[in-house]
Amino acid sequence: ATTPRKQRCMIVDTLTRADLYFGLHPGLRAGLVFLRNGAYRELRPGRHAIDGESLIAILQDYTTKPAAECVWESHRRYIDIQYVIEGVERMGWAPIEQMTVREPYDVEKDAAFYEGNGDLVTVRAGLFAIFFPTDAHQPGVAPSPPTAVRKIVLKVAVG
Repeated sequence: ATTPRKQRCMIVDTLTRADLYFGLHPGLRAGLVFLRNGAYRELRPGRHAIDGESLIAILQDYTTKPAAECVWESHRRYIDIQYVIEGVERMGWAPIEQMTVREPYDVEKDAAFYEGNGDLVTVRAGLFAIFFPTDAHQPGVAPSPPTAVRKIVLKVAVG
C-alpha cells in the first residue's frame, strides 16, 4: 500500500510570521527569506532567475480586474508565493477537484485553467499568499474599485 501524499492548501499571512512555514518545503523557506530580506526591491518588472529554475521571481505592475475577467489556474511544477508590495487585490482559492477544467494542463506553461467558484481573500500590501499544486487560484481580482498593484510572484520548484 502507498501512503497518501500530504495535501496542503492556500496560506495567507505576513512576512513577520513567515518562519511558521519554513518547514513545509525547503524552497518556501528560500522564497520567504528572499522576501523578508527585501531582495526584491532591486528587481525591475519581469522574470528573474533567483536560484536557477528552482526559484524564479516575477515582478508585476497592473490594475486589478473584475472577477469575471480573471482566470482560475493551477500549476504542477511550481508552488506560487504571491506577495503584494503595493496596493490591494483579492485572490480566489478553491481545491482543483471542485473546478471544471477549461484548458487541460500544458507542460510548457505549467498551467491548467478552470471555471468554477471559490472563495475570495483580500490580500493587502505586506501580505503573501501561497498556492500549492492542489490549489486553483484566481489572482488579480479587483476590490471595489479596481486598484493599481505591484506584486512579486515567486515560483518555487516542487521537486
